[in-house]
Amino acid sequence: MLQPSGSGVPEPADSTDLRSGPEINQALLAVLPLVGRWSGFGNGAKPATGEEFRYAQRVSFAHDGRPFLSYESRTWLLNPDGSVLRAAFRENGFLRMGAGADELELVLATAVGIVEVFTGVAGDSRWELASIGVGFTRSAKQVAGERRLYALTGDQLGYAQELALTAGDYHPHLNATLTRD
Repeated sequence: MLQPSGSGVPEPADSTDLRSGPEINQALLAVLPLVGRWSGFGNGAKPATGEEFRYAQRVSFAHDGRPFLSYESRTWLLNPDGSVLRAAFRENGFLRMGAGADELELVLATAVGIVEVFTGVAGDSRWELASIGVGFTRSAKQVAGERRLYALTGDQLGYAQELALTAGDYHPHLNATLTRD
């Protein structure tokens, strides 16, 4: 439900809490466990060089009663002692159900100029996605594809991401364990 602000313009009613806010759309039952705010730490490797790094991450999956989840992710690179080195990758998008049972569609835009369209499947507390289309600005690094796996175990959301700089040549890129805030 929209609430008018002092200017009369509606305020968004997105919710990361299933106990308050708008009722979640019944089409989203396969992704319902993702709804919330998540934070944690992960390890990564640059696909081109293999250079390893650690990062902190905050992710949110929110809904407003319509048949999609909004998605936001922010990361920070960490120094060896665990302190924040600097802000890193940032992406936003929308997760929705596909045409068939348990099919997923994800559209992402990143702050580094890459946009991706993914398809995948929802399983039992598990969601697998692979990019089917990648676009980028002229100044963005070239990426040919990406695969993601999300899995929920208790209150922890784990994920692994593989990145291909050339078509079909996937390399491990990110993996993290996030806890529901």
